[in-house]
Amino acid sequence: GLAGPARIPAAGHPEATPLPPAHVLTRSLTVGGAPVGELRIRFNRPVELSRREQMQLSAFGDALAGALHDAAAHQALQSMSTSSSHEAMLDSLTGVANREALLSGGDVALAGLDREAPVALLVLDINHFKEVNDTLGHVAGDDLVRITAGRINGASLPGDLVGRLGGDEFGLLITQLPADRPEPAGGADAESDELGLAAALGRARELADLLSTPTEVAGLQLAVEASIGVAVAPAAACDMRELLRRADIAMYQAKRRGGAVAWYDSASDVASTDRLTLLAELREALESDPPQLVMVLQPAVDLRTGAPVGMEALVRWRHPRRGELPPEEFIDVLQNSELVTPFTRYALDQALRAAARCAAEGFPVPVSVNVSPRSLLSRNLPNEVGTLLARHRVPAERLILEITETVVVPEFKVVTEVLAGLRALGVQLAVDDFGTGYSSLTFLTRIHVDEVKVDHTFVSRMVESPEAMAIVRTTVDLARQLNLRVVAEGVETAAQKRALADLGCNAAQGYHFCAPVPPEKVVPALQALAGSAGGRVIPLRAEGAS
Repeated sequence: GLAGPARIPAAGHPEATPLPPAHVLTRSLTVGGAPVGELRIRFNRPVELSRREQMQLSAFGDALAGALHDAAAHQALQSMSTSSSHEAMLDSLTGVANREALLSGGDVALAGLDREAPVALLVLDINHFKEVNDTLGHVAGDDLVRITAGRINGASLPGDLVGRLGGDEFGLLITQLPADRPEPAGGADAESDELGLAAALGRARELADLLSTPTEVAGLQLAVEASIGVAVAPAAACDMRELLRRADIAMYQAKRRGGAVAWYDSASDVASTDRLTLLAELREALESDPPQLVMVLQPAVDLRTGAPVGMEALVRWRHPRRGELPPEEFIDVLQNSELVTPFTRYALDQALRAAARCAAEGFPVPVSVNVSPRSLLSRNLPNEVGTLLARHRVPAERLILEITETVVVPEFKVVTEVLAGLRALGVQLAVDDFGTGYSSLTFLTRIHVDEVKVDHTFVSRMVESPEAMAIVRTTVDLARQLNLRVVAEGVETAAQKRALADLGCNAAQGYHFCAPVPPEKVVPALQALAGSAGGRVIPLRAEGAS
């Protein structure tokens, strides 16, 4: 606030002071006790101010002090406003433009270009970034984001705009593209090539190579793998938000295909948009009542006796508009989302409920549930599994968690801890789709499992294909040496059953024995199998492996 006026004593007053010899009247100007300036009045001769003149001078000084104060405050506020506006347009972690700045700045840049000038937006997303956060901590994750931003910014050219879209996702707007480059490998139509697609893809691949250069994060050497989506269009064809939508679609295509770079193709737009819609619908399905996600179970039998030895839990989606969807139509969407955790919890709960019901009816066989490798990064998984086992009163050895071998489990400490926690519970582990990946033997040396499941692609061809037969034979022999059970998937013919039995395979499942059935029909199915086997039920147990 402003202080009261600084009074000048009247002439003749005890506190009055004579004018300085130079005939200059000087008074300090203050506001709130803080000096804001000095008032100097020069006279041609010595004067002594009257009381009225002193009051006028005091009022003038106060008004001048207030004006100076307001001017300084306005200048400071203007400076702060300019600074705040600048800071509001920057990402606080990386120093590059934030999402809104990239979008608004990009729109301004597009408006200043020739209507037909080709432009490109590259959207980059760091692969496995969640794993870095979960295993090395958020500080390491922040470091990786800063390093990535620095490399993208360093690779930018005049006219480019770089921004962080959020999390581990970045955008690079390229406003200067040649339109006469040769067609890119993989084929793009002539129209796209004229719009500079080849040059944009070249920039994207160079950026992917640059990011893959190893860097140290949290004391570890990490190579950043990224998925980059490229969208190219004439400057006047769409705004930044539409470019971003297209580049996002291309980026997710790159992730699904396992490549570093993909470009937007209008032919795939409908399918990609449908994929995003499916994810939103899947979120609703997890909370729907009555449930849209339903459990079915497929029994497994002993190949020597035909007796039921277990069952695999499978989830189907009874979509209200699309009909019943098998896992292959929605599992990829699920695996790349945060819905993995609630979906896994739901599947385990339903599977253990079915196992408890079967045990109560005289069939204490284990139930197998497929678990995403991403779930193994949750330190809380053993606790959740333990809680569900206790809730349904199912012994831990009657739960078999299947880990898909086609996805290499990272050598992270958290994975080791989670697997150790599951082992401590007494839960069994199986490797699913064995032989379809590139690291089957490495997988078995890193993860202690109880069971190997031979993928149906080998089983279906083993009678006709010597190569498939050799793979199955090698798998069975290896499992025998490691004291592991072998379960064959997808058995559909008697010839396949006989071939597997001759090789010494322990058990099998498939339509030849029993189709997947809902929980309320699994007990009758087990009864039928047991009846044909002379009433025997042989639960799969680790100690009984052969």
